[in-house]
Amino acid sequence: MMSSEEMLRATVAALLSRTGERQAELAAGIGLSPTGLSRRQSGRATWSLEDVDRLSAHWGIAVPDLLGGISHAVECLPADRLPTSAQATTSAPKASAAGQLPLPAGPEESPKVSPAPPDTEPDTPPAPAPEQQPATAPATATATAPAPAPAPAPVPVAALPAAPVGAPVVAAPDPGQAGTPEPCVLCGKGTTARAAGQPQHMYGLCVGGQLPTTLAPQTPPAPAPAPAASAVTDAGTPPAPSPSPPRRTAGYAEGDLGTTITATVARVLREHDGDTDAARAALVKRAIPDVMALFAQSRATGRYEHKDFPPTEDILKKRTQKGADAIWEGRPKWHNTTLVAAVKAGDHAALDITALDANAAYLSAWKTRLPLGRLVHDTSGLHDPKKAGVHLIIPPAWDHTDLPSPLGARMEPGDLWVTEPTLRLLQRCAKDGLCEAPVIRESYVSGSTEGLLEKLRRTLAEARATAIATDDTLTVEYIKAMYSKFVSTIGESSTNREIRRPDWMHIIRSQAFANLWLKAHKARTGGLTVVQMSGTDELHIAGDWKTVFAEGRGLADMKTKETYTLGGKP
Repeated sequence: MMSSEEMLRATVAALLSRTGERQAELAAGIGLSPTGLSRRQSGRATWSLEDVDRLSAHWGIAVPDLLGGISHAVECLPADRLPTSAQATTSAPKASAAGQLPLPAGPEESPKVSPAPPDTEPDTPPAPAPEQQPATAPATATATAPAPAPAPAPVPVAALPAAPVGAPVVAAPDPGQAGTPEPCVLCGKGTTARAAGQPQHMYGLCVGGQLPTTLAPQTPPAPAPAPAASAVTDAGTPPAPSPSPPRRTAGYAEGDLGTTITATVARVLREHDGDTDAARAALVKRAIPDVMALFAQSRATGRYEHKDFPPTEDILKKRTQKGADAIWEGRPKWHNTTLVAAVKAGDHAALDITALDANAAYLSAWKTRLPLGRLVHDTSGLHDPKKAGVHLIIPPAWDHTDLPSPLGARMEPGDLWVTEPTLRLLQRCAKDGLCEAPVIRESYVSGSTEGLLEKLRRTLAEARATAIATDDTLTVEYIKAMYSKFVSTIGESSTNREIRRPDWMHIIRSQAFANLWLKAHKARTGGLTVVQMSGTDELHIAGDWKTVFAEGRGLADMKTKETYTLGGKP
């Protein structure tokens, strides 16, 4: 028996088939991205109650009817939701003609009409298959009635797992589909089905969803020219050669994601008749669904599976609606008060200060260890470098007046929940003799990897560099909106319904702060004077900073924000 979630996915597939809608049309109708709909239909994300309400409103089917079984939901479709060709068959049996597969019944009902028998002819009969005989026949062969031609063999769908028991069966969307599997434009796995001329799993049921292992027999292609006489008998032609192995072509999910970014910018600019201000507003508005779609595509062939909606621990939940949770990110807000006081008192010479700006700080911070699954409570007090999460620590004392603390501007004493980057930075400082090692009281951790966002990070970084080189400010701002909104909405946010990982949000922010602290430490080690550090990207330095940092707009470079003089005449 199918679960409620499986039943809903099957019902959505059946309604898509009966109404003739495309997946993109349904996604737009219920406020999802095509990728978001595909993830729900493949089981990588779950349908929410709000989604069910939107499906109900979109198709004009009451929620109880929508959840009442596949056949019942199809019967409840209003007439105006059916295509013209289907309106005359609203009350037709649910068994399809040959060449299609029947819609399944719900768990509480049995099929009302048996599927057509194998010898039932389809509405449009395929061309008769040529008779096949042995290449040579014995001269003394007894005359017998010719054997009937075998039925066309099902077309295999390569590289797809067998459908689970009770999985819904859907009809092939294109009777003329090619027999050679090609990568699906949604998930990158092989499929012989096509939609709008592109290889795509039927109705968004990508790998992991309910797909049959074979498709119904299709109309065979026209026979190939006859081969040489030595290979053919007078009675017919030899069997068609077996199809060649699938081409090793990179699927959409493995292709050049940068091309997708470029094409999106060009298309939006055309839609707004070259008005860059209007195109900029439109690109920023669609930044969240676009970056989530790119993320899904970049993970299609990833080594590690991750959870988009793991249970959230209490320490990661907001204490009030507009409040914060218990995690401290190590946000820096520091001034070298000892130096500033000495300059103002005349005990130190005036200083020429350069305010430096780190480029794309949040994008750089994507290169960090992120937990893959649900965070698990650990009271051992030990740190496993192969895991990542949040840790309750006893913070070490910090006695340096010319360098900010890795914990940022925290003034309250006592134990503190910190993220993985902050813990590792404190451990590095302890190794360098700058402080004592932090003591871990307890942790919430999971297996982790540093490569989870790496493919997408490189894609955005390369697209950003190209746009800067060509003075394409529109693409630069679009990319900035994507990576900044990705970080700000993957926690408890109503504007991103594709993922809920507050632990990722805290970890990426903390990594940005840790990266800025490391730049301050590099400046101090290089003989510069650190005057101020704030936010994720602002570092004020006294001295020739170009001897320590490269100047530019690359992720590893620094650029001048402003210059001023500390001390001297007012």
